[in-house]
Amino acid sequence: MKYKTGEKPGKGSYTCTNCSTIVNLDDDSDRLPPCPKCNGVEYTK
Repeated sequence: MKYKTGEKPGKGSYTCTNCSTIVNLDDDSDRLPPCPKCNGVEYTK
């Protein structure tokens, strides 16, 4: 399943589909940011 910037997918580690950078969300209310490395907007869990 893919997740996009701005969504609240819940706690966990999300991998950018463009450059494989991992973003960790610590809270269920956190929103996915644009990828800090490439500005990508799609992630997988």
